[in-house]
Amino acid sequence: MGEAFKVKSASDIHQGLPPLETENNNSNNKTTSFFEFWPSQVIYIPVVLQWLWLSLRYRSLSLPLIANPSIHLSGMVGESKSEVLKLAGKQALKHIAPYITLQNDSAQGIDARLQSALNGMQQSNLSFPIIAKPDIGCRGAGVQIINDAQALKRYISVFPDKAKYLLQHKVQYEAEAGIFYIREPGQKKGQIFSITLKYMPYVIGNGSLKLAQLIENDPRAKKIADVYLKRHKDELDKIIPNNMAFRLSFAGSHCKGSIFRNGNQYITSTLCEKFDDITHDITEFYYGRFDVRFASIDKLMLGEDFEILEVNGASSEATHIWDRKTKLYDVYKTLFYQYKTLFNIGHLNRKQGHKTPSILLLLKAWKKESRLVKQYPETD
Repeated sequence: MGEAFKVKSASDIHQGLPPLETENNNSNNKTTSFFEFWPSQVIYIPVVLQWLWLSLRYRSLSLPLIANPSIHLSGMVGESKSEVLKLAGKQALKHIAPYITLQNDSAQGIDARLQSALNGMQQSNLSFPIIAKPDIGCRGAGVQIINDAQALKRYISVFPDKAKYLLQHKVQYEAEAGIFYIREPGQKKGQIFSITLKYMPYVIGNGSLKLAQLIENDPRAKKIADVYLKRHKDELDKIIPNNMAFRLSFAGSHCKGSIFRNGNQYITSTLCEKFDDITHDITEFYYGRFDVRFASIDKLMLGEDFEILEVNGASSEATHIWDRKTKLYDVYKTLFYQYKTLFNIGHLNRKQGHKTPSILLLLKAWKKESRLVKQYPETD
């Protein structure tokens, strides 16, 4: 079910974020870049070629897989979200949204599994609404808002058998960002390389058009209408009341419909120092993206009032590249810098005695993740 609420102005929708520039108030008049929804396999062809060149230079095909030595394959693919979060010490944990990890075991029966989940929530002081997400996965696959026990039961009933999932506190802040952090091993200070501001997509009702029509009439939503129409298939004939904002997506993932904007202008020394402190309290973490929710952009710049949802490793993107104004040249400039840095950090860790895993292990993890993702429930 899509979330809807009454609004008086556009500022009521994306609270805490800078105003979202759209085709209606910006002379650029572009809703997306021309390459924004190209298949990732196409975008990454030059990056694969760079990887091969760097492999020759550093004499290792798998050097990036030890950039974050304490994370399975450095977080390139198939890592456990909960295992990454467990690397956080007491200081870092203060900024991580509370969660529990559960394993789905169909041998127990659905009622027993539900009761186990409810007991776990009670013991950890978690209450509805909560966020359910797979322990292994990417790009927002399988993420849902769970409002009550019946919704949780439905989620568990279709979740893959023997697979793990997280139930996480639903952060009350609307504003979301991806904060990409890099630090060389042995260095006290790192850098925030990128901030991506994430705007959840909405359509505004006028009291006469159905949801399907509002989606098809929206300049950006219509470009990925198949995503939204499938997600809200049971509500497409609903007429959305006047000035009612209907949220099309909750997961802060670009491929699931979230709107990304370049937020690099909001990087401050104070915020960098805050993430220096956090990353020093996460075992051997040097490279990756923190997905956070925060009260306001001003508070975020001060390193205050934010909660971490996930910590992503070596495969992280500096997702500001999916801002509609980004040029293709700048996309590759950013990606090439990322992977050059990833190889360099791996090289430094190799000098400290860390051993590189085989590429076969990477392929095995990729196959496992791909198989699981196909079985996950629909993303909100």
